[in-house]
Amino acid sequence: MTLFARTSAEGGRAVRHQPAELLPTAGDLADAVAHHGAPGRNAVVMTMGALHEGHATLIRTARERVGDKGFVVVTVFVNPLQFGAGEDLDRYPRTLDADLELAFDAGASAVFAPSVDEVYPGGEPQVRITAGPMGERLEGASRPGHFDGMLTVVAKLLHLTAPDLAFFGQKDAQQLALIRRMVRDLNFPVEIVGVDTVRETDGLALSSRNRYLSADERRTALALSRALFAASDRLAAQEALRARAASLPGAQGRAENRAEALSRLGEARAAADAHAVAQAVEGGCAGAVRAAARSVLDDATRAEPPLTLDYLALVDPADFTEVADDHDGEAILAVAARVGTTRLIDNIPLTFGAAK
Repeated sequence: MTLFARTSAEGGRAVRHQPAELLPTAGDLADAVAHHGAPGRNAVVMTMGALHEGHATLIRTARERVGDKGFVVVTVFVNPLQFGAGEDLDRYPRTLDADLELAFDAGASAVFAPSVDEVYPGGEPQVRITAGPMGERLEGASRPGHFDGMLTVVAKLLHLTAPDLAFFGQKDAQQLALIRRMVRDLNFPVEIVGVDTVRETDGLALSSRNRYLSADERRTALALSRALFAASDRLAAQEALRARAASLPGAQGRAENRAEALSRLGEARAAADAHAVAQAVEGGCAGAVRAAARSVLDDATRAEPPLTLDYLALVDPADFTEVADDHDGEAILAVAARVGTTRLIDNIPLTFGAAK
């Protein structure tokens, strides 16, 4: 193992953390956990390297949760099991020196960066975790076998790092949901903590793959986040309209009467869209939310270079099935698309029925 001196400034004074270690083997990792682990305060952040501010946010969040005396392991491992035929395993960036600097600056106690042979001695494992039906939807349909490979390595790394808490980004929402399901179904003794998506100043979700985008491709790629924000704005408008309509005299009457009441009050938006009023009061605004996002994405398919949409889905966070138009409660609006040769994903959590 390699030791790094690491300090940080707090309140104008230098604070020395536990020794920062680069751990290349499972034996080194076990020794570090045994030496420096803090019961109830061991955390892991799993990555495939090429670290950016999104990963730094995960590491800082882990450090905040476990405190200065806690032990935070960052794993850096490009897992071949979750790459399908024709995907970018060989092209995936390897930037270990920069990763170490970012991880330790963000508060990591150690970085576990094993070789493929170290993680899978003797070749690919014969026994693997199967993601089940949720793993066959959306990302799973686009990338067959991806989630089986992801869950297999996550299960293995959870055993090796023995954490009390594991931190994952909300950007990979389906991955996060599957890890939570695996931990619950298979009784892993760990708390899974989701951390909000980190975005660049222009709204693009941070991703290691963003570096592949040309300037023109990046402009087109911004349609993903714009579509999600347009959907969120549409939902907020629908919910506000629902609350306004429900507060009117006679709000328990027919939807048409409520639309007429809003028109009489001089609300031009409602008068121009009486159907939206009725829909907002009765529920059923999921379709309008989908349509708002799709309109932005459709425009991007005509851009130069164009966006090629893989999917746009409004799903239940519990199982990633599409929600009905009258859905109330939590949902995730997820999108995946390709710009040039780069495939990007993004999502946003939404709550329907908040105005009730």
